[in-house]
Amino acid sequence: MTDAICYRDSYANRIEAKVGAVMAAAPDGGALVVLDRTVFYPGGGGQPADRGAFLRAVDGRSWQVRAARREGAEIVHELEPDDAEPPRPGDQLEVELDWARRHLLMRTHTALHALCGVVWRDYGAQVTGGNMEPGSGRMDFEFERMSGELVDTIETTVNQELARGREIRVNVLPRAEAFAIPDLIRTKINLLPAGISEIRTVEIVGLDLQADGGTHVASTTEVGRIRVTGYESKGRINKRIRIELVDAPADGAQG
Repeated sequence: MTDAICYRDSYANRIEAKVGAVMAAAPDGGALVVLDRTVFYPGGGGQPADRGAFLRAVDGRSWQVRAARREGAEIVHELEPDDAEPPRPGDQLEVELDWARRHLLMRTHTALHALCGVVWRDYGAQVTGGNMEPGSGRMDFEFERMSGELVDTIETTVNQELARGREIRVNVLPRAEAFAIPDLIRTKINLLPAGISEIRTVEIVGLDLQADGGTHVASTTEVGRIRVTGYESKGRINKRIRIELVDAPADGAQG
């Protein structure tokens, strides 16, 4: 079982790890590597997987990691195609994220939660979908009507909430305790499998509390500000809001 550090420490970005297995290559030749521990986020919940690199200190050999994904209890790292041999089982590696990209995704993810918090608190609209890239993202909500005036108000309110410096807290709760929290599931359909015994929650204190598996910053001031870049109808009661980050973070310190 891979020790997935990202779920308990979003700021961990460089560690030493041991190669547990090297699996069959991806279709284009990139090897697949399993480590005993990793800082890579494997993707999920609309957040893309991390990128980064491996370094074998004993000989200086390095490999670029283009993606990671979860396969059962393991996180599999997909290497860029390379003529050289991949790492070997038992190798000790330095594992490093593309931190600038990860931190931008953390800021983006927290911004989307702030958007969800405002829309739920002020309008009672459930989430019907979402996705993100570094620095931008979109959320779909169950709105019957949407207008430029409405999204301008939402943008202003989200930025006011981000500027308050609200703390972001991550907790893991027993399933029964988590589901006793009112409105924990903001999506139209509960996507959490029935067999999961523990639920990871992310809270923007005083604004938003959701079941979530992604990485986030520690305070809303680290997000900066957002801009609504567009809105559109995706059905009778399904409306999409697109946002992007427009300011540098207040604190991009690495953990």
